[in-house]
Amino acid sequence: MSPAPRLLLVSPTFHTYWKSIEEAFARRGYDVTTVRYDAYDAVAEKARLKATVELPDRLHLPGDRASAEKRRLTDRVLTSLTTLQPDRVLVIKGDGLDERFWDATASLPRILWLYDDLRRHDYDDDFLREVGPVVDYALSETEMLRERGVDAHFVPNAFDPHRSAPTGKRTGELVFIGSGYANRRESLEHLAGQGLPVHAWGRDFSRHPFDRARTFSWNRPSFPTSREVPLERAYQIHAEGAAAIAIHGLQNGHAMRTFEIPGMGGVQLVDRDDVAQFYEIGTEVAVWHDLDELTELSRRALTDTVWAERMREQGRVRTLAEHTFDHRIQEVDALWQD
Repeated sequence: MSPAPRLLLVSPTFHTYWKSIEEAFARRGYDVTTVRYDAYDAVAEKARLKATVELPDRLHLPGDRASAEKRRLTDRVLTSLTTLQPDRVLVIKGDGLDERFWDATASLPRILWLYDDLRRHDYDDDFLREVGPVVDYALSETEMLRERGVDAHFVPNAFDPHRSAPTGKRTGELVFIGSGYANRRESLEHLAGQGLPVHAWGRDFSRHPFDRARTFSWNRPSFPTSREVPLERAYQIHAEGAAAIAIHGLQNGHAMRTFEIPGMGGVQLVDRDDVAQFYEIGTEVAVWHDLDELTELSRRALTDTVWAERMREQGRVRTLAEHTFDHRIQEVDALWQD
């Protein structure tokens, strides 16, 4: 019996999605080692980052702090690469790594996976044409990259049913979890202004002094808010609410929430018509186009329990059948160029 192939997963820490990817590959028979290139787990590491990188950048002080931090993060990954000697390398985003990492992995089968907008990365077309298969979470970006000669493949985001189980509780709230971008705050403030029970979670919403300090902002919305929660708890909150609101704005692809909310049996009110490529609108998810429509759907979710429960059930069935990380990893695993 041949040994399990050694896979090095190089990923940002972001909401521990690396864990879902790692475990899905392990279920396919891989021996997976994950290196989180931007891991700042200790309090001292977080304080150093704030003091030496984030705060000086916020104050527009002179100096190239980003390059120095990239070198430090890349050193960490290169050490793991040398120790592990992997058979394959999967890089999630990779935006915190310098050219030494890409040079060191050039002879290995590798895949670059972008589960965030391409514009948030510094990669140029020449790099993307040479790096190997590129997985993109947005269909529009995938098509654009292919036109530019990139070996690009569309793989949407996903839900991980192994992370958490629904609690069966119902809070009667309209819930939102995520960053507090202006369009999101405006939408949630509108609902609260209509007397609807809005509750948001996240560092941009939290009134905790620590969150206000680390976001460099004291301004907070009028409706109830809470601090960040682990992904496992976020999954449950989406299902417990009367409805979970998904606000994408200018994102090209669909966020993880698109799949997590129905995956947990939540009622999803989402702002994208193209969700129809994944779910049946009206029975598995509900779509809104303006604040009046969002208000109307929110009221229905609060009062029409038959409609809401049917959407919970059918959205979950669809997600478990088609949109889990196991489904996505099967697609990614077919792309290796050994």
